[in-house]
Amino acid sequence: MMPLLTTLTALGAALRKRLHDLRDEPERGSLSVEQVIITVALIGIAVALVAVIANAVTSRSSSIQ
Repeated sequence: MMPLLTTLTALGAALRKRLHDLRDEPERGSLSVEQVIITVALIGIAVALVAVIANAVTSRSSSIQ
């Protein structure tokens, strides 16, 4: 029973330290507006590229015998 208690105590201490460290950095992991705009632009470019490729494949598939 003592090893289990020791393990749980150590785990609790590690979790408390991690929580304390995360609370010290409130902006950690937050996205900036610039990152969101770049991501939306890249997604838009990817969707446009897929549309162009699909259109090209569809138009050329009729010429295949």
